[in-house]
Amino acid sequence: MSVRVITAVALCKSLRVLSRMLHRGGTAMPGRYALKICPELLSIVSKGVETVAVTGTNGKTTSARMIEEAFEKQGKSWFSNRSGANLISGITTEFVLNCDLFGHPRKDYAVIECDEAAAKSVFPQMKPKVVMVTNLFSDQLDRYGDVTNTLDNIREALKGSPETVMVLNADCALTASLAEDLPNRAVFYGINKGAAVSREMSELADAKHCIRCGAKLDYDYINYGHLGGYSCPGCGYGRKLPQYAVTDIVAQRADSSSVVMDIMGEKQLAEVNLPAMYNIYNAAGSIAAVNEMGLGVKAGIQAIASFKCGFGRMENFALGGKGAKMMLVKNPAGCNQVIEFLENIDESFVLAIALNDRTGDGKDISWVWDADFEKLCNMGGRLTKIIACGDRAWDMALRLKYAGISPEYIEVQQDYAALVEWLDGQDKPAFLMPTYSAMMDMRKAIVERIGGGEFWE
Repeated sequence: MSVRVITAVALCKSLRVLSRMLHRGGTAMPGRYALKICPELLSIVSKGVETVAVTGTNGKTTSARMIEEAFEKQGKSWFSNRSGANLISGITTEFVLNCDLFGHPRKDYAVIECDEAAAKSVFPQMKPKVVMVTNLFSDQLDRYGDVTNTLDNIREALKGSPETVMVLNADCALTASLAEDLPNRAVFYGINKGAAVSREMSELADAKHCIRCGAKLDYDYINYGHLGGYSCPGCGYGRKLPQYAVTDIVAQRADSSSVVMDIMGEKQLAEVNLPAMYNIYNAAGSIAAVNEMGLGVKAGIQAIASFKCGFGRMENFALGGKGAKMMLVKNPAGCNQVIEFLENIDESFVLAIALNDRTGDGKDISWVWDADFEKLCNMGGRLTKIIACGDRAWDMALRLKYAGISPEYIEVQQDYAALVEWLDGQDKPAFLMPTYSAMMDMRKAIVERIGGGEFWE
């Protein structure tokens, strides 16, 4: 092993120890400096590790946590970047921490969440055994640009790792198109028509037209956004029959769902330890990824029933008389799914929406005008107060006003400590909808008041 590699590994490990001593996290910075010394370090420290990676717009962290649970329950030797540091620097940091000074792995498996834009630099080095692609929606336009740019990034990434098995969302016309022109073996998951909610497509949907020929797609059902049963009248491109298919949604509860799946011809009952349609998709894809990694279908089904959600993703806190649930939002599609979840809450509650425009959130906050906040008006007397917070709290309050919400129900509070104190003193369930950096600030204030683990734990 070269001196350069040993130096990079030693530096990375040392910086991580120092960062944790200073309570700074040290999730990405150590890898960033190590890569300056050895740019190909990830390819060296990932060699010999069987890796499953998760990428896509929404659902990466939750899906990764579901997959992690399967490795844990099966007693495998594994690690993950559960802190959410999903660029090449953070991913490299995790691999270095799980190798010896010479770059030899100490664990057999890795579960890696990977940013869509970073995938083209990560996958060719990491060579994952399986990649799960959750979905593709417009997100952080200032960073990713048009959603087809994100698709091209992932396609380019997988071209650099042709042996990787692709686990693709059959219901996303964009995601599924990766199987059209890549040599990688592809398996599909999705929600079949018999289990579908079926609704009108939004004018802002990201997949109205065929990715191959440009003709307008026909949809016979839609679950949310553009996810559903599509076909192209022009060239014949259409939804693939998924090997991992949800065929019936037996029950959707406030904290979980029960579904029936057809997995390669065999019917299975599965419990999902989270609510909402988008988490049913995450669960189906995670079962597919777990099975393709060789752990078996049973391991996947057990994992989605028992896993604990990632930080900020339906995360529960013991605040106030009835607790608080935090749900990260970052684009119209994900935000609309959270609003739909709130529509099904059958008791009075309060809502805090935290909007930031920092690097991790995306500088362009115009997406809030595309999200369907108007639906908050239809919740009768159940929604008793909305608190706008974050760096762009006043912009959020303006959006809520234009959604038709009476000003008497809207309050602006940019002091997270004061917000958390208020939440802790009221007797209604609270729901928190922050963007990424706002989630970190809000979560820190909550932990300071009631205790809890650091975000990377």
